[in-house]
Amino acid sequence: MTKLKIKSGDTVRVIAGDNKGQEGVVQKVFKDKNKVIVEGVNLVSKHQKPSATNPQGGIVKQEASIHISNLSLLTTKGETTRVGYRVEGDKKVRFSKKSNEVI
Repeated sequence: MTKLKIKSGDTVRVIAGDNKGQEGVVQKVFKDKNKVIVEGVNLVSKHQKPSATNPQGGIVKQEASIHISNLSLLTTKGETTRVGYRVEGDKKVRFSKKSNEVI
């Protein structure tokens, strides 16, 4: 199993594909598939049958998963960066390779 450098709650930018340039916060990570769901990115139309929660039914827009290789983490200044790991004290922390700040 590979180590993922993106976690839920991270702010990311799409660097490849149809949604290139869009930014959002990671909502859910699918570790086994190397995919994540990013808020407001990769929206697809889903047909829904009428139900108790949605009596009208119809077409609903929702986020679809996107592969991690198409994403890049953003620093606090809003620039894309790669992620590195180092040990500070007795804790292993992620840091931005561009600005050297702890994420």
